Amino acid sequence: MSGTPKKSRGRADSSHAPRRNAPSREPEPIGFAARPNPARIAAYLGLAVLGALVALAGTLVQAAWFPGGLIIALVGSAGLFYGGRILTRTQIGALAPAAGWFITVFLLLSGRPEGDYVFGDELGLVLFMLGGTAVAVICATTSKVPQSAIHSGRSGT
Repeated sequence: MSGTPKKSRGRADSSHAPRRNAPSREPEPIGFAARPNPARIAAYLGLAVLGALVALAGTLVQAAWFPGGLIIALVGSAGLFYGGRILTRTQIGALAPAAGWFITVFLLLSGRPEGDYVFGDELGLVLFMLGGTAVAVICATTSKVPQSAIHSGRSGT
């Protein structure tokens, strides 16, 4: 072995030198800083409209058949909120139908000039409002959407 270092051939030496002709690349923004996706925006608007329809149907069903109708209305709301979360894989997917639901329920709570409103009794009203709010918060704040065993590569159990 001699005291002089060997020079390596090829690209090994050039890998440490900065590339002069490469364009500078900034990382892609994520979250609210990312470019809006028109398909996702349309999905959120569609989910908000579905939330309004589920709220309208829920108010009528829970007022008509009190114990069973309330359960049906809350299960329908939960299905929509969780379905929006699964469909879009974002928390906004659960918040969009919840926003439509809240706006519709509050508009129906405002009543008419004659003093009537859609809700049947006070107990049903309170349970529908609290139950729908709890379901919306639970669906919007879950940390991750569960992956099925098919997508994760694991089998069975």
